[in-house]
Amino acid sequence: MAGAAVAGCGGGSSSTDPDRNAKAKSFTLVITRNAIEGGKNTEEAEWITKTVIPRFVEAQKAKGVTAKVTFRGYGVDDEPYKTKMALDLKSRSGADVFDMDGIWVGEFSQAGYIAPLTNVAGARADTWDGWAHIPRSVQGLATFDGKRYGIPASTDGRVLYFNKRLFARAGLPANWQPKSWDEIIAAGQALKKVPGVTPIQLNAGTAMGEATSMQGVLPLLAGAGAEVYANGKWTGGGTAVKEVLGLYSKIYGQGLGDPKLQQEAKGRDKSFAAFAAGKIGILAEGDYFWRDVINPKTGIAKMADRDQAVGYAMFPAITPGRAIRGQSFVSMSGGAVTVINPNTKYPQQAFELLTFMNSPEMHKARTAGTPEITSRTDVNTEILKGDAFLSYIAEKVLPITAYRPGLAAYPQVSTALQEATASVVSGKTPDEAAAQYTKKLEGIVGGAANISTG
Repeated sequence: MAGAAVAGCGGGSSSTDPDRNAKAKSFTLVITRNAIEGGKNTEEAEWITKTVIPRFVEAQKAKGVTAKVTFRGYGVDDEPYKTKMALDLKSRSGADVFDMDGIWVGEFSQAGYIAPLTNVAGARADTWDGWAHIPRSVQGLATFDGKRYGIPASTDGRVLYFNKRLFARAGLPANWQPKSWDEIIAAGQALKKVPGVTPIQLNAGTAMGEATSMQGVLPLLAGAGAEVYANGKWTGGGTAVKEVLGLYSKIYGQGLGDPKLQQEAKGRDKSFAAFAAGKIGILAEGDYFWRDVINPKTGIAKMADRDQAVGYAMFPAITPGRAIRGQSFVSMSGGAVTVINPNTKYPQQAFELLTFMNSPEMHKARTAGTPEITSRTDVNTEILKGDAFLSYIAEKVLPITAYRPGLAAYPQVSTALQEATASVVSGKTPDEAAAQYTKKLEGIVGGAANISTG
């Protein structure tokens, strides 16, 4: 396991001088990410080699500086890439600027492999003008213990999708936006009267894997006013977790969801096909569901009338104002973060490259022809103006979103939460499932002292 490799090997980064070689008239930098021309994430690789590098070198030349920048690409699964980054950083080698999944940031920080941007690049890391265009919620993707470790380039969001045609048959509004969990249940009960329809698909159980956590438990937990990890402690099976499991109990105990679908190895894919066929009323998913699953032209479960038949709404708090940060609506997001190797010989030049890669011009070049949600509001406003759905995610969802904790224990904690939902779907009470979760959590995170009551 790469996580074990990271967690067990401290001593990566050393204290650094942000100004070393700052006035160098020539320098060499290496960029790495899990992308390779002609293979995995080929567009990203081509963007770096054909746009970022030549334009950055040209900009440096205009300042009288000779820059040599090379790209070292990989085309492997995430875990081998993660292990390679960890081993490079542990040995104080590797690329100067590299990408990592946001969920790894805390883990790499605790191992001593990466450092806050202000430690690496100095005070200028906090005064970069780009921060004003990246919502604080999105900056959270690159933040650990209140400090920024890199810059997120893009992100996503989770929403509730609903079938407007089924809603019309159930007497529900086409502009539905539930303001509480009770309103979700009420919509489910109305949809239950429509023959042949599963009212709600809320991912549950371990067969759905991380989709249960990201599309179900975690946004609901945020809606109940808690996060899975906060203030140095993991959230146990207290009030918030019981409320989340209570909603699962209502959905699957009242026949508003299909419990068998949650247990099938391909249950998630089947839920996609069922929604596309007009057999599911409400489905919780990420924005890729719109872009890549039910896309009328290229989707894996094409939905010819998607633009007319599918609505979308934000996850509500359990009741208005009860969500994290006093919000009334929530979401969960993920994405990659570009960071600087704290062992770089050229920290100031690496920071210039990092910010150059995340400038409006480079974001627009990267997304040309394939609109996606970037981390920058100024860029999104321009490139998404013709896309109502992605604009909705960028403008409504990202400012209220949250992220998973980037800690080594998280995958096991996530599985424990998935198991708790499976218990409730199988008939256990929320209190029983919450108690089992707390017991399991104690074993994962080193005892009750590391757990809050939630």
